[in-house]
Amino acid sequence: MSEPGYEQARDELAAVVAKLEAGGLSLEDSLTLWERGEALAKVCDRHLAGARERVETALAAVEAGPD
Repeated sequence: MSEPGYEQARDELAAVVAKLEAGGLSLEDSLTLWERGEALAKVCDRHLAGARERVETALAAVEAGPD
């Protein structure tokens, strides 16, 4: 299974949080959702780290100027 894109992971994470905040779930269901949320948060972090690296690389290239 491929990793979801940032927006998909973010949206699913928001849905997971909403379900957990709503309550009324069994302990097992809550734990399953919590684990899914943790995995989605890591996916989002990886995407953001990659985007940050690309921005830093682009800024460094601009600051270095033409050769």
